[in-house]
Amino acid sequence: MKRIEAIIRPDKTDKLIDRLEAIGINGLNITEIKGYGSQKGHSETYRGVTYRIRLRKKIKVEIIVEYTEVDKIVEAIKEAVQTGEVGDGKIFISDIENAIRIRTGEEGTAAL
Repeated sequence: MKRIEAIIRPDKTDKLIDRLEAIGINGLNITEIKGYGSQKGHSETYRGVTYRIRLRKKIKVEIIVEYTEVDKIVEAIKEAVQTGEVGDGKIFISDIENAIRIRTGEEGTAAL
């Protein structure tokens, strides 16, 4: 099994969910996060005072799938969220040793 983690722009969340549902993915976790990469931060002015905003709001999407589905899902993520601008995000893929459905005790891909 594989874990796919995608860090994306918040405004692309609904588009990504729609795209994943269209290819049969119906289980994922979404977390609101803050961070920075090559974007660094930005400055905003409020009531005449300029503030440096170091962290940008992002969304982390986590999907656990069978390894055979990884390429299809990665392509769907790229299609849904890519703008070509700095800040589009990142996709990370890692191994999962096991999954256990607490309610039934099922393990492995049966627990997904």
